[in-house]
Amino acid sequence: MVKLVALYKKPEDAADFDRQYFETHVPLAMKMPGLVRCEVARVTGSPMGESPFHLIAELYFQDMASLSAAMASAEGKAAAKNLMGFAGKVVSMHFAEVVE
Repeated sequence: MVKLVALYKKPEDAADFDRQYFETHVPLAMKMPGLVRCEVARVTGSPMGESPFHLIAELYFQDMASLSAAMASAEGKAAAKNLMGFAGKVVSMHFAEVVE
């Protein structure tokens, strides 16, 4: 299993970011073909105190081919376009292999 991990730094307007993220972006991302599971976590701190991050999203796929196909799909492109429209300055994305 692999996942796409998105790390979101704290946005200038958290309420507006959350509205756009949860009302528009997440429903778009959930339509990506091959998506097995999606988890979103709100960052509440770190062992060193305050964290620079606001949210962490993890989108799980069976394998890298499925993840790549999802990102290349019309649904994946729509989700990416939407995300870059409001979160391009605060998001970084990473591929990870799940160790079981």
